[in-house]
Amino acid sequence: MVITLITLFVMGLMLYVMVKFSARKNPVPSATTHNSLVEVLWTVIPILILVSIAIPSFRLLYLQRDIPAADLTIKVIGNPSWNWTYEYPDLGVDAEGNASVSFTAYLLPRAEAEQKGVPYLLATDVPMVVPVNKTVKMIVTSDPEGIIHAWTIPSFGMKMDAVPGRLNEDWFRATKEGVYYGQCSELCGKDHAFMPIEVHVVSEADYNAWAEKVKTAGAESARDFLFAKLKAKGQLAQN
Repeated sequence: MVITLITLFVMGLMLYVMVKFSARKNPVPSATTHNSLVEVLWTVIPILILVSIAIPSFRLLYLQRDIPAADLTIKVIGNPSWNWTYEYPDLGVDAEGNASVSFTAYLLPRAEAEQKGVPYLLATDVPMVVPVNKTVKMIVTSDPEGIIHAWTIPSFGMKMDAVPGRLNEDWFRATKEGVYYGQCSELCGKDHAFMPIEVHVVSEADYNAWAEKVKTAGAESARDFLFAKLKAKGQLAQN
């Protein structure tokens, strides 16, 4: 609305100038070079417009960064080898404080993606798994010796930069079970187009079963275990 009003105002001024000061209406051109009132107005009015936009924006920016109490926390690390590492600290930590559950998701090769009927350049070998209707807090960073990436899931309305040496926070709450895809949305180098994100939103019971499996058998076994459960319930393609 604001930009529309500004555009209409500027267009009106241009039309006014073109009509009133046309060569046909002014055969003898004006020699005026300055108008102090106009110069003050075109400086002050844009400042007032920006201030009027900024005041409500501060509240929106604050609310955007006001992360609610999380049911689950996941740390995402962008790697210099163009893939993502996921850590689940809520599922336990070791003696040094590192998450016991940690795995790296790689791009699923084209042949395997076509065989499974999943989208190439979006599917990964192991997905990130979260429960439905739960607030998931994301801590996003990049390898200290890496580069800037951006963890992005359009369906969640989420895009957060992964910056080396910095922890950024965001959150989402998926309200529908299913598979959601994303990609790195920062121009991060030669394999930027091969850095997909795959998130499976499942029931709380299925998530808990996956969590127990991933703690004892690893990400790949937990993936196969979860997919078998989803296929049995008809929630995953039979391929």
